[in-house]
Amino acid sequence: MRKVIFILILTCATISSSAQNVREEIKQDPRRSASNYMAYPEPQKSLTPAPKGKKPFYISHYGRHGSRFIINHRDYDYPYFTLQMADSLGKLNDLGKEVLRRVKLLRDNADKRLGELTPLGAQQHRNIARRMYQRFPEVFKGDACIDAKSTVIIRCILSMENALQELRSLNPKLRITHDASEHDMYYMNLSDRKLRSKRMPQHSQEIYNAFCKRYIHPKHPVERLFADTAYAHKDVNLERLNYYIFKNASIAQNTELRDSITFYDIYNTDELYVNWKKDNIYWYLTYAASPQNGGTQPFSQRNLLRKIIQEADSCIALPKPGATLRFGHETIIMPLTCLLGLNGYDMQIDDVEQLEEKGWINYRIFPMAANIQFIFYRKNPQDQDILFKVLLNEEEASLPISTDCAPYYHWSDFRTHYLQKLDAYQE
Repeated sequence: MRKVIFILILTCATISSSAQNVREEIKQDPRRSASNYMAYPEPQKSLTPAPKGKKPFYISHYGRHGSRFIINHRDYDYPYFTLQMADSLGKLNDLGKEVLRRVKLLRDNADKRLGELTPLGAQQHRNIARRMYQRFPEVFKGDACIDAKSTVIIRCILSMENALQELRSLNPKLRITHDASEHDMYYMNLSDRKLRSKRMPQHSQEIYNAFCKRYIHPKHPVERLFADTAYAHKDVNLERLNYYIFKNASIAQNTELRDSITFYDIYNTDELYVNWKKDNIYWYLTYAASPQNGGTQPFSQRNLLRKIIQEADSCIALPKPGATLRFGHETIIMPLTCLLGLNGYDMQIDDVEQLEEKGWINYRIFPMAANIQFIFYRKNPQDQDILFKVLLNEEEASLPISTDCAPYYHWSDFRTHYLQKLDAYQE
């Protein structure tokens, strides 16, 4: 009964915290409206001390690449050429001309760098690695073994290398192995065609379309860029232009131009909030355990979770295992978070209007450089009662399993719960 009470208290506290007014959070920091384009926020909370006698000895990690440039040139080209055409016809006002200038700066800055890691992205992973080292120094003592894997995408590889360089600078004795190969993609970035085909069925698409229609602005924010509003309504797809300019607004925080340009002066808080809401429901309907598409999308990470368990079991048997680091994408972090049920993110919500009320808020899961860390504890190599805790973006997270030492859990309980869950899934 004690264990049940512990987990209920932790879950209720998490939901209460998550149900805070997102609109107010976006008002305080407009960058939160960027969803998966949000630059990594550094952790604010201190960690709970380990139970008496227990010390960290192993870390298992999966992290998203750091801040990057936009992947598709269309995201820069569409607003640039649309505004350039309007400007050539004398249809832009002063704000419109200024926004055109900013779009061009971002576009030029990303020339031949689409999808690549930005300097900020590299620094994010150095910072995360340094905090990991400082928070859990026992794991990185002496000639500890660090095994790192990345997906084969260059921004992920460079994220891994920056993290490893930081660790090496902190302890040159570390024994580091690192790789990026198709050999490991079956768990590092599984391509499950069957699940993907079910990601956005017609029913989900209809829900999403109806949701977006309810929140179409009678007066588009980007209409403010035009001196000739008749031209804007007749010759410009304002909804599409808004989509791309908002994307530029979101990505700018990840570049070296982040302190010199912004697009948030185009939007008021309500408009930023509405743009975010559309993204939030999209990610819920496509990657979460949403009942609208059968609730199975998180199982796209079944191989990764099995690998985490298998490698942890192997490393627990070693006297000083070190760390297993993995570097990939938000499309892995998101469903893995939901598969684990971290902070209640395995929730199934029929009414998408209740996402925020229930606490499903995407930017808390997968900003640039998002990461999940399993930190393992024991008294000594003979200790069979292995404890661990999970950090989501370096903050202590809850799991949907009982515990008598929250935020710590017994590894044996975790193994039993999640292996049963994985075994019950029918591919």
